Amino acid sequence: MRSGVVAQKLGMTRVFTEAGEHVPVTVLRLAQCQVVAHRTKDKNGYVALQLGSGSRRANNMSKADRGYFAKANIEPKRKMAEFRVSEDALIPVGAEITADHFIAGQFVDVCGISIGKGFAGGMKRWNFRGLRATHGVSVSHRSIGGTGGRQDPGKTFKNKKMPGHLGVDRVTTLNLKVVQTDVERGLILVEGAVPGSKSGWVTVRDAVKKALPKEAPKPGKFRVAEEAKAETKSETKSEVKPAEAKKEEAKPSAEAAPQAEQAAAAAQQAAQAAEQAAKAADQAAKAANKAADKAAAAKEKKPAAPKKKEGE
Repeated sequence: MRSGVVAQKLGMTRVFTEAGEHVPVTVLRLAQCQVVAHRTKDKNGYVALQLGSGSRRANNMSKADRGYFAKANIEPKRKMAEFRVSEDALIPVGAEITADHFIAGQFVDVCGISIGKGFAGGMKRWNFRGLRATHGVSVSHRSIGGTGGRQDPGKTFKNKKMPGHLGVDRVTTLNLKVVQTDVERGLILVEGAVPGSKSGWVTVRDAVKKALPKEAPKPGKFRVAEEAKAETKSETKSEVKPAEAKKEEAKPSAEAAPQAEQAAAAAQQAAQAAEQAAKAADQAAKAANKAADKAAAAKEKKPAAPKKKEGE
């Protein structure tokens, strides 16, 4: 017995066959449906897989729930469900089930929560016939009529079909045919209607009342987390290589940058020292010029020596 999947209902559309006939289908999306945990016979008394689908913000969860997903090394999931499986159909924890888990042409059972319709009368809720349109019936054409007997039993039995809340029930639709699958986008196209509203969560499993085709993969079609990581790495390697080459080219320039900075600093210091020396030389030259000017001025101020008379 294989595992099912947790999917999200996107809506309905139609698919044309080769003969030109259109088939109404419901589109179901696998939002990273992963195996979260195992239920074993020794620990839990039964064998099952716990699956999770959809993403959820970690800050909106309790600490216990965050720890539960962290233990499995899986991102928090929006919707959880368990599927009973045989012991030989266990899938490793962390594996992501892909859309080709189901093959075109096989039958599946889809279970979901029906759309709520509020408070409904007996004719809509239980398909009652109602009362006559004429001949003595006034203002109670859609009533359900009597609900109990006479003095015996003297009461209305429990679970009597009466007006009440309609919808929001767990409904399973059996024997829906898989028209086609899209692995890249994670879509499963199922013929016919599926219970629930758009963007609602449903569970899809192999049909109970139909034989499983021999071509169906066992224990299932899935992608292990390590393989997915390897694929993403191989895809990103081609993008990273040019950047790595640029980095390697930039390494020598990055290593030479400190040396160039040191040389520039030394040249700047030498230029400053030369400027200081030039300033000192200018000052010394100015001082020498001043001294020469003073000496010349002093010579001019001295009185001329008196001439000696003849005969003295």
